[in-house]
Amino acid sequence: MDINLPDVLEEVTRYSERYECALVSNDVAVLDELFWDSPHTLRYGVTENLHGYAAICAFRAGRPVAGLARTILKTVITTYGRDAATVNIEFQRLGSDKTGRQSQTWMRTESGWRVVAAHVSLL
Repeated sequence: MDINLPDVLEEVTRYSERYECALVSNDVAVLDELFWDSPHTLRYGVTENLHGYAAICAFRAGRPVAGLARTILKTVITTYGRDAATVNIEFQRLGSDKTGRQSQTWMRTESGWRVVAAHVSLL
């Protein structure tokens, strides 16, 4: 298996950057777009366990929009072949001394790259 093929790594990096911009600006439409529309998709957050695309969309629609800004401390993107990737980010929310961690598994779909599993936690 080819790890970090340059063109695939560039694609996933662009998608990840788009996700980050949507996250901190609360662009719910883009956030919803970038998750795989499937009952198999999951997102475990700091205070929630969301199973299925519908649950993730409902969470996004109702979450608070204050305090979304954050500083990225480290990003590790690894691609596996042409159709799978992981994105792991360490971050700090502005005004907080806690370090957060975000892990995402991405898959290439007919619609482009989509998050199929995500986990967010705080140290």
